[in-house]
Amino acid sequence: TLLGRGKRIAHAGRARVEEILRLYREDLPAFVAYNREDAVLVLDILERESLLELAIERSLLCGMQLDRVGASIASFDLLYLPELRRRGRVAPSVNRSEPVTGSPVSGGAVMDSHPGVFRNVAVFDFKSLYPSLMRTFNLDPLAHAVASEGDSLAAPNGARFSRREAILPEVLARFAVRREEAKRRGDRHADLAIKIMMNAMIGVLGAPSGRFFDPEVANAVTGFGRLMLERTRRAFEAAGARVLYGDTDSVFVQVDESLAVEGAYRAAEALRARVQAELSESIRREWSVEPRLELELEHVFERFFQPALRGGTQGSKKRYAGLVKGSVHVVGLEAVRRDWPEVGRRLQRGMLERLFRDEPVAPFVRETVADLLAGRLDHELVIRKGLRKGAVERYTAATPPHVEAARKAGPGVGRVVHYVQTRGGPEPVEPEGALPRDVDRAHYVDKVVRPIAQAILAQLGQDFDEVTDQPRQLALL
Repeated sequence: TLLGRGKRIAHAGRARVEEILRLYREDLPAFVAYNREDAVLVLDILERESLLELAIERSLLCGMQLDRVGASIASFDLLYLPELRRRGRVAPSVNRSEPVTGSPVSGGAVMDSHPGVFRNVAVFDFKSLYPSLMRTFNLDPLAHAVASEGDSLAAPNGARFSRREAILPEVLARFAVRREEAKRRGDRHADLAIKIMMNAMIGVLGAPSGRFFDPEVANAVTGFGRLMLERTRRAFEAAGARVLYGDTDSVFVQVDESLAVEGAYRAAEALRARVQAELSESIRREWSVEPRLELELEHVFERFFQPALRGGTQGSKKRYAGLVKGSVHVVGLEAVRRDWPEVGRRLQRGMLERLFRDEPVAPFVRETVADLLAGRLDHELVIRKGLRKGAVERYTAATPPHVEAARKAGPGVGRVVHYVQTRGGPEPVEPEGALPRDVDRAHYVDKVVRPIAQAILAQLGQDFDEVTDQPRQLALL
């Protein structure tokens, strides 16, 4: 995908292993060439994505060795402890033997979604929400520890923070300046390294293995995040806009659907400016602090789709699709999930493309079902699913289909199982190998095609059984 080329052996799974062993026995030069290309591919990917440069930038930023730039807790300590010492303070030692006390660390807000198909849906996003909240409200371990020594402010969870003494807001302010400088000079490595470091702060505060772990501080950050998202929703609604969804730091708002794309962007930008001003003013008035939150217009979906929960009318969360500048953008739906067979992913993407172009989707669904039942799509029926618990033996309470297939495959099945559903149950297959003769195509129509198609058809007032002329069970009156 990244380089436009693959391994020198095209086979996958056990067929690849057998071919490697054959080359070892019969063609050593080809065997060496295969292994050498594997190593070259890794180096070329590192160069193509500039991953070494990114690691160097992160190392310079946090002071960690190149092979430990991902150690967020240690990086945090290297930044925070010297600042504590300059203030004549010391931090507690890490005591992993003590039980974790206090409230569990809560996450961000996820609003109820409105299922349906919409036009002109603007996505607004808070720039670096959690770091901005920490800077705005002095959310910091030291500020929390010394809150009783003077003037303080209260977070939504009741935790108090000193207005005068804090470390993280100063560190984050320096990072923000450096990040803007990196953006201006086009240094994407520095930009990304700083972004990673800033966003890791909240994770460190909520990690029990760190010396600065404090659920009250972490929950103060997420609590302010939920409060600001709710106030943002109310501000958009007060402006006459309909909020369709919200998640952690983003809000999905429908603007005038009669507008052309350019007009929708102008209307969305005007909404953004109004809500930004109202939110900032409310923060100054209520907490007497200078707000650092910055609401941005990410893009406007020309067309937007949110499904309902299966079997219900309530909107599904973290699952949607939209059309942006002619490109279909999909989040959380089956089209981007690797554990669904290709027939389902292709069907959903094809339906969305037709939906967003205002073309009928029913003929495409009928064609897909007909091809599937005729055996013309058998190559798209393989399901790929990982063994999350590792070894098959760890599955004792229940036996999902992929675990049953893994047990049939025997030793050496690996962490990812490829299987198809047959009339006799799930059967393991090689990724590019032959399929069993008794593939249960009706199962794929009912369990894969039907739910994917119905989610979209229902929003158009259509029904899968009617569209495909499938027999229906009459309802009892």
